[in-house]
Amino acid sequence: MKKIITISRQFGAGGGEIGRRTAEALGIAFYDKDLILQTAKASAGLSPAEVRRWDEKVPADFGFTQSLFDFYNRPLGDKLWEAQVKAIREIADRESCVIVGRNADYILREFDHCLRVFVHADFEWRAERMSHKMPDATPEKLRADIKSADKARKNYCTHFTGRRYADATNYDLTLCTSKLGIDAALDQVLRAAEHI
Repeated sequence: MKKIITISRQFGAGGGEIGRRTAEALGIAFYDKDLILQTAKASAGLSPAEVRRWDEKVPADFGFTQSLFDFYNRPLGDKLWEAQVKAIREIADRESCVIVGRNADYILREFDHCLRVFVHADFEWRAERMSHKMPDATPEKLRADIKSADKARKNYCTHFTGRRYADATNYDLTLCTSKLGIDAALDQVLRAAEHI
């Protein structure tokens, strides 16, 4: 039976690593940043550079001055959102997989064979973890980047789904990696995946 696992995450909490390791353990496909390129292909009007620019962000110039009925004049974020929705649904229809980010939990909300996971962690734990991954960045820069990424993901989620970012009721499983650690969190995802 097909298995779809979506992993939403706070920046630096380890959701990407958990997603990759989950896919490896289950022998299924993994989609993270490579999904961006698939999305660009799904939308003829967007270049890969444009897709990367707006990935999980709401355009700063979004407003009601633009016609909501004219596709070509809508903010790029709307075009990108529709392209991502199409790409994610096509992937989930086609194969078992793990999809990290991109509000895939919301996009695939009607899929019965889908496990929706949210990975979070204490702020200082995330900052410490990222300091090992980005040793050249100053602590101040790392903290600013974490706050910026969290804010962008929150705005993106709220804007395109109407949901509150990180709301546990949107997920089947929420994991705090600063309490559990990456390995124990991975184990919980794999155990939960047995039941979908």
